[in-house]
Amino acid sequence: MDPKDAHDWMRIARANWTGLVIDAPAERMGVSGFRFGNQEADDAPAGEPPADGKSAPAPRKSKTKTADDEANRIWQENHMDADSDLVHYGALSQRRAFVLVEKGDDGRPVLTHETPRQVAVEHMPGNRRRLAAGLKLWRDDWTGETKATLWLPDKVHHFVTKSGSVSFSIRAAELRQWDAMALPNVDDGTETNPLGMVPLVPFINRRNRRPEGMAEHEDITSIQDRINLSLINLIAAMRYGAFRQRWSVGLEVDEDPMTGQKIQPFTLDIKTLWTAGDPDVKFGEFAATDLVPYVRAVESAVQDLAAISRTPPHYLLGQVVNVSGDALKAAETGLVSKVRDRQRNFGESWEQVMRLAFLVLGDKERANAYDAETVWRDPESRSISELADAAVKKSSAGVPWRQRMEDMGYTPAEIDRMEIDRAADAMNSTPPTNPVPAQLQGRADAQINKLSQDQRPVIGRSADDSNAA
Repeated sequence: MDPKDAHDWMRIARANWTGLVIDAPAERMGVSGFRFGNQEADDAPAGEPPADGKSAPAPRKSKTKTADDEANRIWQENHMDADSDLVHYGALSQRRAFVLVEKGDDGRPVLTHETPRQVAVEHMPGNRRRLAAGLKLWRDDWTGETKATLWLPDKVHHFVTKSGSVSFSIRAAELRQWDAMALPNVDDGTETNPLGMVPLVPFINRRNRRPEGMAEHEDITSIQDRINLSLINLIAAMRYGAFRQRWSVGLEVDEDPMTGQKIQPFTLDIKTLWTAGDPDVKFGEFAATDLVPYVRAVESAVQDLAAISRTPPHYLLGQVVNVSGDALKAAETGLVSKVRDRQRNFGESWEQVMRLAFLVLGDKERANAYDAETVWRDPESRSISELADAAVKKSSAGVPWRQRMEDMGYTPAEIDRMEIDRAADAMNSTPPTNPVPAQLQGRADAQINKLSQDQRPVIGRSADDSNAA
């Protein structure tokens, strides 16, 4: 076999099933918004009389809607509808991803997606939810310098080096290459951390399998190698055995007088006829190699990949023929369960991101709002008719209208707009055609006219007072 041919076959035989294993859950993970619990607006405790001395307790207001709207505003102004997908995909494919929360020039929180190639964190001993330190290392394209920022709960340290290597080393000679970055009001590159905590939030995938996380495709790399090997064997069988090899016995083959090479006596063509002058010449052909075992080997490996990764088989094989909707939904049960598990884990991280964002705004009450909840899109595939039928049944059960709209997949912004439209439709609705009050309907017209023309004096005033007026 020519080594070049083998190299070409290996390049052609690569089928990246692992990419689909990562894309399948990533495309079903979408954040619709955030929901906060009841937070009271007044500073006075519940039941405490107001400052004016009245006995009635001061009325209390709920900031729930305001908190939800502010969180959704932070989400939208940081373009997280798109960048959140980068965070999810990064965690699914690289074990972990990070979101950095900083204060922008306008005082608003800035959320940025960070990769584990540039960011590392250290957790507090015995507490995986709190960070003791965070480091970001990157190369500045404007200056050509390599920069680093180290966050501690109380301090922030900035470093810079001329080295082109974007990495930290424990060797003292290389550590001495780093200098403190000169800041506008700080000479030693150290400033106070205004948040009092590390502003990095890790999104760790499958922490239950490994403390540092585990990518979605790490379980199936060996199966992917097996698939590629089966495809290489399939290509080799196609190249050398898929065509019927012809043979002849007793046939004299002429030679080229100049090169001494055998001259091909026949040309493979559907329009040609092979003949020989010698009656003892015989022709025949070898059977073609059966490619079905090679194809079945690939399909078997793909089925193993689907079972271990909980990816629906029809995603990988693309064979959907005469399959009912219930069967497809059952085939996607494993994927939906996996997505819901990732949503619970990532949802806690998004809630921490929002708490840090409120801390940047100076809103300590919402920064400590541990009743926040991430609202995810439904990872299960449902038709519009199914959602509508479920909403009607939930309405009969007393589920509020806004919750029904969330269950139907509408975003908080869409629901707010729908509430305004509902109020406008109610105000612009057609007035009743019969203006007669309900208590007068059904009476004779004469009685109605008599009641409407009754000129009796107002109670408490005499007829003379009425005429004087």
